[in-house]
Amino acid sequence: MISDLSLPLLLTVFAVAAAIVVIASVRATHLADIIADRTSLGEAMAGGVLLGGATSLAGVVVSVNAAASGDASFAVSNAVGGIAAQTLFLAIADLLHRKANLEHAAAEPANLFQAVLLLMLLSLPIAAFAGPDIAYFGVHPVSVVLFLAYLAGVKLSSTVSEQPMWQPVETRETRHDEPEDDAEPHKSARRPAMIFVVLVAIMGVCGWVISQVGGSFIERFDLASSLVGALITAVVTSLPELVTTLVAVRRGALQLAVGGIIGGNTFDTLFLVFSDVAYRDGSIYNAVGPNDLYWLATGMLMTAILLAGLILRQREGPGRIGIESTLMMAVYAIAVVVEVFARGGA
Repeated sequence: MISDLSLPLLLTVFAVAAAIVVIASVRATHLADIIADRTSLGEAMAGGVLLGGATSLAGVVVSVNAAASGDASFAVSNAVGGIAAQTLFLAIADLLHRKANLEHAAAEPANLFQAVLLLMLLSLPIAAFAGPDIAYFGVHPVSVVLFLAYLAGVKLSSTVSEQPMWQPVETRETRHDEPEDDAEPHKSARRPAMIFVVLVAIMGVCGWVISQVGGSFIERFDLASSLVGALITAVVTSLPELVTTLVAVRRGALQLAVGGIIGGNTFDTLFLVFSDVAYRDGSIYNAVGPNDLYWLATGMLMTAILLAGLILRQREGPGRIGIESTLMMAVYAIAVVVEVFARGGA
């Protein structure tokens, strides 16, 4: 088994699995954009549903596997830690997009709606954490509500994308969602969709490997589950979002880049639903501690800052990036320092 490997082999397996996830995600980014152009999906919706869900699959496997093994903190911190890390990736992409603030250039109503939806979904676990310890068939009622709210939110996001009731003010930096090839909308999406599914399966298998290695780190080095979940497995399984965001920005698909992160984060709230189902010792929400709630609050704060930036649409701020990117990097850095130095031990 993976847990019996020597440390050098364990690290090698971990690195190889992470690399495969990243490589598969690069191809998935290109395919998601093609599917968006060949179907009725816009870039924001393709990023939010297709790309966001697919690149989150490895993280789903990590959280579900951790929950099934009884480590609630590992499962939850991997989920909410990934949301914080992926939001940070937009700030990194903003550093590389030199024409204008990324949040200014990627103006899109669907992305605004999904950011609001994300904040709403993240508020539900807080209610479960603070509420009574109840579960029916081992599942907390909030998990059911969260799942249904996500489905309803995706439907409404599609409506906002296809029939927006308002449009952002256009500037010379605003990027429009247009096919790269005029003939693209008339081509079939079947083949790219099939390849996309294969890549998703590969990323899922690698997610299982990463979860096994993460569990070994907790046992061998006596680390806190929240530290390993939020800062190791969450970051590694979020690398596809970093790569796909940077690739999308480089290709000029700015709405896809922003939509991929926000939509991926929205999908990541379902980690908690799947983990609650897999956790068989009652409700997972009542089995975690303040460390996990801390990362949930960090993710919500960073999302609120991002939403403010999307509404403000500042062309240029400190360091030639938006003020929201500066604040998101500061919040994440502080959160990491607190986790490592104040909570590092198990």
